[in-house]
Amino acid sequence: MRENKPAAGSPVTDVFDGRQPSASERSWAERTLGPTLEKAPEKPIGAPTGVNLDRDGQARFTTISGVPVKRLYTQADLPEDWDYERYLGYPGQPPFTRGIHASGYRGKLFTMRQFSGFASPEETNRRYKYLLQSGGSGLSVAFDLPTLMGYDSDHPASEGEVGKCGVAIDSLEDMEILFDGIDLEKTTVSMTINSPASVLWAMYLVVAEKQGADWKKISGTLQNDILKEYIAQKEYIYPPAPSMRLVVDTFEFGSRFTPKFNTVSISGYHIREAGSTALQELAFTLYDGVEYVEWAQRRGLDVDEFGPRLSFFFNAHNDFFEEIAKYRAARKIWYQVMKNRFKAENHRTWLLRFHTQTAGVSLSAQQPMNNIARVALQALAAVLGGTQSLHTDSYDEAFALPTEEAARIALRTQQIIAYESGVTQTVDPLGGSYFLETLTLDMEKGAFDYFSKLDSMGGMVKAIERGYPQKEIAEASYQYQRAAEAKEKVIVGVNEFVIEEEPPSTLYIDERVAQQQSTKLRALRTRRSNDDVRRALDALRKAAAREPIQGTNGNISPANTMPYIVDAVRAYATVGEICEALREVYGTYTEVSVT
Repeated sequence: MRENKPAAGSPVTDVFDGRQPSASERSWAERTLGPTLEKAPEKPIGAPTGVNLDRDGQARFTTISGVPVKRLYTQADLPEDWDYERYLGYPGQPPFTRGIHASGYRGKLFTMRQFSGFASPEETNRRYKYLLQSGGSGLSVAFDLPTLMGYDSDHPASEGEVGKCGVAIDSLEDMEILFDGIDLEKTTVSMTINSPASVLWAMYLVVAEKQGADWKKISGTLQNDILKEYIAQKEYIYPPAPSMRLVVDTFEFGSRFTPKFNTVSISGYHIREAGSTALQELAFTLYDGVEYVEWAQRRGLDVDEFGPRLSFFFNAHNDFFEEIAKYRAARKIWYQVMKNRFKAENHRTWLLRFHTQTAGVSLSAQQPMNNIARVALQALAAVLGGTQSLHTDSYDEAFALPTEEAARIALRTQQIIAYESGVTQTVDPLGGSYFLETLTLDMEKGAFDYFSKLDSMGGMVKAIERGYPQKEIAEASYQYQRAAEAKEKVIVGVNEFVIEEEPPSTLYIDERVAQQQSTKLRALRTRRSNDDVRRALDALRKAAAREPIQGTNGNISPANTMPYIVDAVRAYATVGEICEALREVYGTYTEVSVT
């Protein structure tokens, strides 16, 4: 039957453009929707300019990433061959759209892992115990900037930053204090550390060893994602190639000695915080995963040995359905990549397991209590998207590190979702939504389009050296900022519904922390065996300068840096000393300009 389309300029033409609506939907559009729009035209959410108007001057609606959103989604928006088993499947089975666990959260809730760390190891240890006593089920360590950059607290570059954005960790002694009284064999711990990741992980392992824990039983996650540092966060030390070598060293060491510990958390969180769209976060993050697998395979590692310990870390931003679609698409894409591109056979290698943190960049200093509502919606999206663990930001983090009260409210937000909302009682409750399934398919297609571009450039390291992902994110960030300044995107309490109010009381970290850390360092360097430290660092330099080869007979490469770093840690070499030894071998990195 020939389709009768409305005349150009009709407010219902979008129902027909690029779609094959059913007879009943055509009738609805012409008889119900059309007259309604003639009487009451749609109005954009935000200023009627720019992104909020289409080429005909009619209201346009978009996600926070700028993706157009239709007023109604039906079967006509799905592929003609769409069917449940091919596109969705069942939870716990390929393509894992509906989750990696057959029973969802009914067997095990998501881990409530609050990101925390400030001032000294002593103070952070007290906060950890408070969070665990308040019902937290895992810890996530935030390190200060000097630690993240591989400097000791008494280094000139550390001045003014010690303990300010996380906890200061200079040596094994500090790591022992940090986890004093916390059983590491029973507590899952995530560490947000990247360029010096192998150093801090070695300290963690030695502390566990001193507690009597079995390395084969400890569980947790090391972020260790250096690619996203070059793309977004910029906390790198060494050039890309030696940095990737250090990451692969941890893969090899971990698969042999710590089989339950995730040796990387491939992070889209910081890519999104830098201003990317949801699609860019998804595509660049998963392709970073592709790059890590390829480098590990070139070392000779078996993807089915290290692959099950690859984990991911995503942002939960404000656009509810876009975020859920992102998580669902991520599982589908990773399954296809691991099975088809890398020929993985281990079922666990196919599974994309991910942690989520609510969007720090969305927190406003204006009317900060509004952030509680934002975080709740973001956390709900993460749970509906099937996250394995979750961190909820505190309402006061636009000002400072969270107070104890703010951290408790953030944790209670997770607990209310888990125990009161009912959303954890069924698997993927939004599955089958025409809107959500369309968004999921669009995310999947868009990510593979980015994959093709990155493949043509020779991989992510080559793309980073060209500045490609950096440029893409910078442009997306600019477009969103322009829309916010024009009030085309409304931010409640910031560019609309503004009031004057006093800022909340915040946590203040003074310079006493730096003084205390410096005093501890002086005492440590006096009482330790500096001859042992020198020998350990010399051995590390020699190993780092050698080309690693595939280990044989169940052993790791003789040039793997991890055993030498562990030895240096046991001798109480500091973070700065170990990183400096590696700087002497590898040099440092200067970023290519983005134009």
